[in-house]
Amino acid sequence: MSLLLIAKNRDMNPWKEALLRIDANLDIEVWPRVENKDRVTFAVCWNHPKKVLDGYPNLKAVTSLGAGVDHLLKDVAIPKSVKLARVMIPSLKTQMGEYVLNAIQNYRFYTARYVDQKREAYWSKHNPVPKEDCTVGIMGLGEIGSAVAEWLLVNGYEVNGWSRSKKNIGGVQCFDDSGLDEFLSRTNILVCLLPLTKETSGILELDVFKKLKPPAFLINVARGTHLVEEDLIYALDTKVLQGACLDVFEEEPLPANHLFWNRPNIMITPHTASITDPEEAAELIVENYKRSLSGIELLNEVDRELGY
Repeated sequence: MSLLLIAKNRDMNPWKEALLRIDANLDIEVWPRVENKDRVTFAVCWNHPKKVLDGYPNLKAVTSLGAGVDHLLKDVAIPKSVKLARVMIPSLKTQMGEYVLNAIQNYRFYTARYVDQKREAYWSKHNPVPKEDCTVGIMGLGEIGSAVAEWLLVNGYEVNGWSRSKKNIGGVQCFDDSGLDEFLSRTNILVCLLPLTKETSGILELDVFKKLKPPAFLINVARGTHLVEEDLIYALDTKVLQGACLDVFEEEPLPANHLFWNRPNIMITPHTASITDPEEAAELIVENYKRSLSGIELLNEVDRELGY
């Protein structure tokens, strides 16, 4: 039996080496050079080509390289009988907490504006946005969302949280589906960490932005499809939002002619808020590979109905 690594535009050899350090006896194939499809029982995928998993008759399980699994759920080439899993490791939570905190601090202290002023050799001071005008609302309180909430609490921010079912996190005012409007009315800085599902696609739209407590700012570190792009542009033009920090986009890489590039009040990063470390993830992947061979439940197994 063998394990298959598949990713577009990414060198998977470091992943192969990390897995072999955990178990030197593993038989590992790296796409696109797959010698024997019949032997593959487990695949590790990220941004994989459509239908690339056609023709693997003995596939038992597929894991994402990261926390997101929408790319697996929408792949019709993966049979319903195949188990799905995701990678959830401590460093993903830490990195995301650091990224979101940094985005908030950049907004509060006008970092982007000062970068522009330096380019123009223009000296002008701006008063920081007061912390009391920076109540953070996190949409999505899974493992990463909950960790980000706790990270922000430690750094002195007031935090609200919203999720499909109500959670209990010390120090965080939590809301469920029915409390969305109240959650938004208490929130200045909206952070999206939701899984991408049919229900959450397009959730970041104008009506939501208008319900935020001004001054309002958006941080999207979930998926680009959560955001209605034209609504963001309108919200910025009409001062419904003061700005946005976007790490994810509907089309990646973001096209060079996209409107977002020319917006000084949109901070853009290339899907780097939280990156999976091969060395840290290898043990989890090997464990799930062995579990799939034994037919037992995977760690971080995905519920196809829920979408996460």
